[in-house]
Amino acid sequence: MTVRKLGHTHRPSRVLLCLYVSGQSPHSQRALRNLGPLCAEALGEGYELEVVDVLENPEAADRAGVVATPTLVRVHPPPLRKLLGDMSDRSRVLGWLDPNAP
Repeated sequence: MTVRKLGHTHRPSRVLLCLYVSGQSPHSQRALRNLGPLCAEALGEGYELEVVDVLENPEAADRAGVVATPTLVRVHPPPLRKLLGDMSDRSRVLGWLDPNAP
């Protein structure tokens, strides 16, 4: 299983995110490139990002209910939320990353 953790060490008050990607596909790589700066802008140091390659770990995608990639899942704080796409729509992603958004 390949899991890359980006961001900072987990603390309960941090936003926990998981990005599901499909190997080195262009959309997956674009999502990863776009997401890093957006997370830093929206959340500062208050986040942890886990990257899961569904080609190497399809069970993780199945458990999370991920049916397409790239998919970003907000694990914490609740409620669980999902965002699909390459994270290129800056305003959409920033609004979605807002920890106060439902």
